[in-house]
Amino acid sequence: MDRRTFLRVSGAVPVAGLAGWPPPDDWERLRARLAGPLFRPGDPGYADAKLVFFTMYDDRVPAAVVGAGCVEDVQLAVAFAARHRLPVAARSGGHSYPGYSTVDGGIVVDLSRFSGIEVRPDGRAVIGAGAKLGPIATTLAAAGRVLPAGSCDTVGIAGLALGGGVGVLDRKYGLTCDHLEAARIVTAEGRVRTVSAAAEPDLFWALRGGGGGNFGIVTGFTFRTVPIADVATFDLKFPADARTALFAAWQEWQPAAPDELWSGMGLAWNEASLGGTFLGPRARMHELLEDLVRRVGTQPVEWHEAVQDHLTAMRTFDDHDSRPGAAAAARYAYTGTSRMLTRPAEDPAAVVEVLTRDPGVRTIVDSGGGAIARVGVRETPFPHRRALASLQFLHGAEPADGGLAGARRSLAVVRDGLGPEFGTTGYVNYLDPEMPDWAHAYYGVNAERLRAVARKYDPRGIFAFPQGLSAARSTVHIGGT
Repeated sequence: MDRRTFLRVSGAVPVAGLAGWPPPDDWERLRARLAGPLFRPGDPGYADAKLVFFTMYDDRVPAAVVGAGCVEDVQLAVAFAARHRLPVAARSGGHSYPGYSTVDGGIVVDLSRFSGIEVRPDGRAVIGAGAKLGPIATTLAAAGRVLPAGSCDTVGIAGLALGGGVGVLDRKYGLTCDHLEAARIVTAEGRVRTVSAAAEPDLFWALRGGGGGNFGIVTGFTFRTVPIADVATFDLKFPADARTALFAAWQEWQPAAPDELWSGMGLAWNEASLGGTFLGPRARMHELLEDLVRRVGTQPVEWHEAVQDHLTAMRTFDDHDSRPGAAAAARYAYTGTSRMLTRPAEDPAAVVEVLTRDPGVRTIVDSGGGAIARVGVRETPFPHRRALASLQFLHGAEPADGGLAGARRSLAVVRDGLGPEFGTTGYVNYLDPEMPDWAHAYYGVNAERLRAVARKYDPRGIFAFPQGLSAARSTVHIGGT
């Protein structure tokens, strides 16, 4: 039984598209009041407007996509959804693994028009919630500044920052959320709030890692930035049979390295690789890499080092070719899940065996520590401050890969097959709809405080969704990144 059939037979409030609900005149009144476009099924542009980054969700049929052109449009969309008890999804980059950036029979609030990026003389950056990381990095670089963030150009700033924000400079500078100074958000009653450490600090705290879509629809951010600098980068590829030796050596080597060194490891049945950045002299980076290679006991088959400008360095870590002249609308079919490495694994061989037994799974290991760990576990909602690394497990979701259901089955074997060093943990920006004990996995000791904030600002559950912190109300789902 699909979701809409369930809602109909269970006596829930009708979903858009069933029994003519909401009435056509209501939609037209909404359209007339919006500054931005409203796309409804059958309208020109609807077929494109409803798409997200992942092709697995192309069959979703939103009742409408609101191309919000101003904050008032977001307010109107939230009020309309609340009045008609419709599900809502806020969409920034649209990279949500479970597809929470879109929703059948409801309203998608498309934030892409909130793409402004302003760099102030004091180095602060005011960024719209629909801006993507590629344009953000380019604009800031032109002003001599950097926002520590991820390296995938097409990821939206909203989802990244609201979930914490892991990136390739964070051992030196901390997570993206650690640089957030203020946010503008539309909350459940349709009110626009500008929150900061001084203004509604409980909500501001929740937005610094509490996950996208949980407390309202954020439309803009103010971040501290850091001065730009050239970056030393490295890329080492080892023989595939050195996987265990690399993992064992890395988990001892990386935590002892200076904050300036960040590394990311790739592990699969046919891969043992390590890439990274160093914010210092290349000669010092080379010494550190030589130490790692000695620990591994096997020479890399490829060893590349370079000193690059910031933008070029970041793009070496972007697997999606979204630069000018490339296929800007490129979309993909894959999904993922995650665990955190909380302490060195006692049996590295057993860990690597779980990670690499399925040829369809690739693991990306992002190092933690440094500045991340110098923020208290309760200072922000992101609870994994002491973790050695985050591990993201990826699997293709094309029909040839077994589709989305097959991918999730394969990933679950890896996710649940690891030892106590990984615990019940996960990174909220790699949402997994089948994550066991998801609230604890994503938020740890901060889960109950986050739920209290959600109850305060959303007492009716307007922003409830399957892995959301608001108390659910029937038929309503608000989420997205």
